[in-house]
Amino acid sequence: MQSPPNPNAATETVRMPKALVLVLVLVVAHALGTAFGGWVLIEENQNKQEHGQDLLLPWALAWFTVLFCWGLAALQLGCAVLARGRRSWVRVVLIVCLSFMALSMAFAFLGSLASGAPNLAAFLIAGFDVAALTMVCGRTGRHYFSVRGSAPTYLQG
Repeated sequence: MQSPPNPNAATETVRMPKALVLVLVLVVAHALGTAFGGWVLIEENQNKQEHGQDLLLPWALAWFTVLFCWGLAALQLGCAVLARGRRSWVRVVLIVCLSFMALSMAFAFLGSLASGAPNLAAFLIAGFDVAALTMVCGRTGRHYFSVRGSAPTYLQG
């Protein structure tokens, strides 16, 4: 005999795993750092221009980079806010953003090795990014961000 579905199942909320909360904290930290880094790039370019020094980047490239950074930061913040809704596309965007951040931090670390002064912070952040990426790509992230959620408890006939 088949038991009827639980009428309260639609109103039950699924708690986000603590590991995913930590991933979202890392994503928000990245977003704030990326937005701040864009602002610093414009400020530094302006400062160099006022003192007659060579610019870090030509103005068009600097503004393109800043707008890219601010867009990426807005996307990351949006994903962190919308993650509670368990939308599957948020997981995909988080995977892409975390991959991009992990690669950029790995390149920053390798660049620091080439200059002769290893940057331990870049290495650690790249490690945290890889750990966060495996959490979002893994079973925990896949289960939480699935639209269907957990399997029904009743048998289908």
